[in-house]
Amino acid sequence: MSTKFTPRTVVQAIEDAAKSTQTGYRFVDENSEAEPFFSHAGIERASARFAGALQSLGLKKGDRVALVLPDNTDFVFAFLGAVRAGIVPVPIYPPTGLGKLSGYLENTLHIVDKSGAKVLVTSAEIRRILGTVQAGASALSRVCDVETLKAMREELKPEKISLDDVCFLQFTSGSTSRPKGVTLTHENLAANVHVIMDLGLKVQSFDSAVSWLPLYHDMGLIGFVLAPLFHVNTITFMPPLLFLKRPIKWLEQMSKRRGTISFGPNFAYALCVKRIKEAELEGLDLSSWRVAGCGAEPIRAENLHAFAEKFRGVGFSDKAFVSCYGMAESTLAVSFSNLGSGVVVDTVEGDSLWSTGKANQTDPTSDRAAPIVQCGSAFEDHDIAVFSPEDADSKTPLPERTVGELRLRGPSLMRGYWNEPELTREAFAGGWLKTGDLGYLAGGNVHICGRSKEVIIVNGRNYYPQDLEWEASRVEGVRKGNVIAFGTLKPTYDRERVVIALETGVPSGPAREALRGEVRRAVQQGIGLTVDDVVPVDIGVLPKTSSGKLQRAKTRELYDSDELLERTSARKVDTVDAVREVVKSQIGYFRHALLGGTRKE
Repeated sequence: MSTKFTPRTVVQAIEDAAKSTQTGYRFVDENSEAEPFFSHAGIERASARFAGALQSLGLKKGDRVALVLPDNTDFVFAFLGAVRAGIVPVPIYPPTGLGKLSGYLENTLHIVDKSGAKVLVTSAEIRRILGTVQAGASALSRVCDVETLKAMREELKPEKISLDDVCFLQFTSGSTSRPKGVTLTHENLAANVHVIMDLGLKVQSFDSAVSWLPLYHDMGLIGFVLAPLFHVNTITFMPPLLFLKRPIKWLEQMSKRRGTISFGPNFAYALCVKRIKEAELEGLDLSSWRVAGCGAEPIRAENLHAFAEKFRGVGFSDKAFVSCYGMAESTLAVSFSNLGSGVVVDTVEGDSLWSTGKANQTDPTSDRAAPIVQCGSAFEDHDIAVFSPEDADSKTPLPERTVGELRLRGPSLMRGYWNEPELTREAFAGGWLKTGDLGYLAGGNVHICGRSKEVIIVNGRNYYPQDLEWEASRVEGVRKGNVIAFGTLKPTYDRERVVIALETGVPSGPAREALRGEVRRAVQQGIGLTVDDVVPVDIGVLPKTSSGKLQRAKTRELYDSDELLERTSARKVDTVDAVREVVKSQIGYFRHALLGGTRKE
């Protein structure tokens, strides 16, 4: 590590930051004009109260506590309180509505049970639907309303927390498999916060940020709750749903707070371009925005260029863009593009990229040009290399501009998956973490192509689903960001068939048939690949993870079982299904309470 870097635990960071009464966290509420502000001194006091309340429930150092809290303020202080007491928090996304409740309860039960959480903290409203979770999680002894915890006035009994202690469990979003508990120590966090704040973004104490990102996932939680504690920065938190309903609110807060840093996935910038009207720009000033990070999903340069073009007139600079690559198993950040460089694109020959795995540069105006966004190089004391997926011991790195699996080494890497020794062993090859991401290095910089398990192979050539999805999404009537391409051997098992499922508002009948033809033509012209089947579905039907990522594996499964088209009326039946699931959840809980042993409060 750099000689200036002295790792600290999150607990030390909270206590050190408490000297400041001018900086801290601000919480914007969707339904209120009030914007409560907690100075770093106030953060220390509020987290200490939560810590004492959790200890009073019988939780001790090393115990796990599950947090299902939709309110940002409640979540932040419950999380930090647990960390200060040495209790290991397990963030779980709250239900976003009554729809698809069965899948939500199943996923929540899996996480609570796998983590061995003894207590689950939630709101009184959500508690009413968690009956099957209460009854089914073997170690869970109590479900507690956050309102009860807030009313307590128990003092924190300090625990000795070391860098080697587990800080929290970050369960993966499950886009390709069941969620796994990434085990992160205070040392992992200190190392990754250092590369993010000091090396990647060069954050100063005067920097302030605005975030609408969900706090139960790594980018929002580590990037905007934990990392700023180490540099004593002011953060303004917005509810994610407020951004999704009114994207202008994100930019208004950046303007109002003179924010310098904010991050979002690719779709967020595209949503702003699509949904924000010219009349809403009046009075905006985005000239203070020096870091506009983009990551968490494939980055499309075209979307970011469109954002810069639309908001240039109100002070936004395209040089603010920082392209990021990261993953939960590496705490958060793996690489960032250089500050001030904007979006850097490597234009390669699509044909050779897809057929031979060679990223040969070409003229951007070529018909077969494939633009790949550059995401920077490895941080100090961390390594990134590309290997053949078959290289079980990571013995022979592939040359530059050769596509293979990206693998990582360094102090940011997780300790392993919680209570999953076999999965942990499978995640590493010769001391390198296998990311499962396909990409290449050029000039030492990372370029991502796709996920190794999702590559579609046709006539011996590899095609990345993201490229097919991008071409399909350009067709009028296709809902951007809601397209899934995948390969399947069914029904004939003689070859891999190419399928594209997409959401659309186009009504069923001749118009949808025409849309299917347009999508086929767009992919044929853009990539030279014949699509076997195009499946248009209603808006909201395609399965997504808690963080909003599309689930290719789940979509393939639904397609292969002929269930995908049956979901086209999902919105009509969601409410009925939800009521049924609530009743079933409550019956399960009461049966357990009456017949199955100790009642869980």
